[in-house]
Amino acid sequence: MKKILLIIFAALIAVPMVDAQNVLNSKGDNILGNYECFETNNESRIHFTKEADGTYTGTLFWVKDDIDPKTGDCWKDYKNPDKSLRNRYTHDISIVTGMKYNAEKGQWDKGKIYDPNRGIKVNCTAQFNAAGDLIIRGSVLGIGESITWIRMK
Repeated sequence: MKKILLIIFAALIAVPMVDAQNVLNSKGDNILGNYECFETNNESRIHFTKEADGTYTGTLFWVKDDIDPKTGDCWKDYKNPDKSLRNRYTHDISIVTGMKYNAEKGQWDKGKIYDPNRGIKVNCTAQFNAAGDLIIRGSVLGIGESITWIRMK
């Protein structure tokens, strides 16, 4: 009997979480706003905006420990394959570009994500999970990595 009650209780809790996930993934502009990430080597914050062409862009606006110990200046995009961009500061880079909302899938896709730590740009998708966190997945040929971004209040 305890097991049955536990299953019923878990199902009742899960239903609102799934509904919240569906609501967040139901409209393209729900991605707009500020998020923070604690998973990567550098804790960071990103701001999503909507461009005139309807795509979404995520721009870093804060990176923890942003000082290069060698120079005493803020970290720059040293690993960028485009040498002309290597002098820009990492805390001001649009790392997600060209993201489009896909209503059929309830996700954002067809975008690119740039990793300044590695100097690479890969395809990406984004979707909210049941907890309301934004999961951005970057991948090349099906091999990828997901990062969780928590909406800032």
